Amino acid sequence: QVQLVESGGGLVQPGGSLRLSCAASGSIFSIFDMGWYRQAPGKQRESVAAITSGGRTNYADSVKGRFTISRDNAKNMVYLQMSSLKPEDTAVYYCNAYRKILTQEFESWGQGTQVTVSS
Repeated sequence: QVQLVESGGGLVQPGGSLRLSCAASGSIFSIFDMGWYRQAPGKQRESVAAITSGGRTNYADSVKGRFTISRDNAKNMVYLQMSSLKPEDTAVYYCNAYRKILTQEFESWGQGTQVTVSS
């Protein structure tokens, strides 16, 4: 399994930017598909952005053009660059690692980092 630790959350004004980081350890990081999820109060956790082990990316419609996910396999890091932030982006953001090998699934979650967008 892989252990994940997020950082970089905080309070930012609307229109501002933040970069979230996710540090991974404990396994072969490069084979995992990585993702960022978020959960706002009273809402279900939702996928925000994903990057496969091969580097393909995918974004939720609500963040396309504003958020960018990237990974650095040499450093075992995943990033989420967020810009043009809106109050509705306020949530706890979680890093996720996923890999399916034959019939066995491996999945890990970080502890989450709070992002608050408010004036």
